[in-house]
Amino acid sequence: MVEESMPGPDKSSFSNLRQRLDTGIKAPQKLKEIKTSEHNRHATGIREFDRVLGGGIVPGSLVLIGGEPGIGKSTLLLQSADSISRKSGALLYVSAEESSLQVKLRAERLGLISEGLFLFPETDINVICEQIIQMRPFAVVIDSIQTVYKPDLTSAPGSVGQVRECAAQLMFLAKNEGIPVFLVGHVTKDGTIAGPRVLEHLVDTVLYLEGERYQRYRVLRAVKNRFGSTDEMGIFEMREEGMMEVDNPSRILLSERPDHAPGSVVVPSVEGTRPLLVEVQALVTPGSGFGAPRRMSTGVDIRRASLLMAVLEKRCGLHISQSDVYVNIAGGIKIEEPALDLGMAIALASSFRNRPVSPDWAAAGEVGLSGEIRSVHWIEKRIAEADNLGFTHLLMAKSNYDPKYERGKIKLYPVSSLDEALKQLSLL
Repeated sequence: MVEESMPGPDKSSFSNLRQRLDTGIKAPQKLKEIKTSEHNRHATGIREFDRVLGGGIVPGSLVLIGGEPGIGKSTLLLQSADSISRKSGALLYVSAEESSLQVKLRAERLGLISEGLFLFPETDINVICEQIIQMRPFAVVIDSIQTVYKPDLTSAPGSVGQVRECAAQLMFLAKNEGIPVFLVGHVTKDGTIAGPRVLEHLVDTVLYLEGERYQRYRVLRAVKNRFGSTDEMGIFEMREEGMMEVDNPSRILLSERPDHAPGSVVVPSVEGTRPLLVEVQALVTPGSGFGAPRRMSTGVDIRRASLLMAVLEKRCGLHISQSDVYVNIAGGIKIEEPALDLGMAIALASSFRNRPVSPDWAAAGEVGLSGEIRSVHWIEKRIAEADNLGFTHLLMAKSNYDPKYERGKIKLYPVSSLDEALKQLSLL
């Protein structure tokens, strides 16, 4: 007797879905014969969200939003879903983690009462896709992709196979029907999207919602965007009534800046196309004398700060190596661009000398290992933003200077080296 298993149904993620959609087989086209046109983007109704998406929602796009638990992903998407359903048509919100009552209570707290927002608590991907095909909404939200499962697979929800197959099936549906799909993704302890990396390769856009859970400001960034720039940043404030847009983040981030405090310098940064004034804080204290001195940072790469400390010691004669050093970007903002170098170096020198920098000074420039000040991009926007907020002096790279940039009450001070900049501020 030989046991022989009967052939089961086709386990392919797309076979039944392809038959259901009746897409058929498409013939190849010559590249020059394909007609191109601008994507008809649809606004979400939240300007900061549209900015990070690249101008709005592209039909058929697959967007993945990640962030730590409690950071505000579901709140932001529920607000966006309500706004989209008011302007563009019905939206299907698939709640795979929370019950209908939980989502309803959040919606009431946020004041969301759109007639076009439909809630569907379901975790079976086949049932979800069937409902999408029948309803054909304008957009779909899946909250979250790690809790959705495919019954044909024996692995548990959230496993590599389940996440990959469910995301691929939703991508196939989105591309063929032109329905934009938003996926909520959990993150690991390292802050990356949980699950296989193929999940980030499948989607068109990957967004991260960042910020300290117990602080009120949240930053939405794009790390991948096939329809726009990955340099844009959206800033929100978490309130009782939901995620509120911050119209003038520079003024808010500097509103609590102390006057004449050593180690505090303002840097005009540019995130994407948005100029943003941030306060760089540094605290240099005598080391304990036991072991290596401490180095800590928040909002900035500590390795970059260590590099600047080495330049200050070698090129400017400031012996910081045996001191404990702490660097912070006020407001919970993370900045990675090299234009932060000059301001960070000045803040370190100011704290080390215990001499404050005048509150009407700002600085922007990249610092090289030889102590030279290098040019940065979008210098016109940085100057304009500093002038708008009342700064009257700006330190910048000499290679960036042009007399045509002189404007308003702000005066430009081009410098070619770090020691020249510190002498300008009486820190050497």
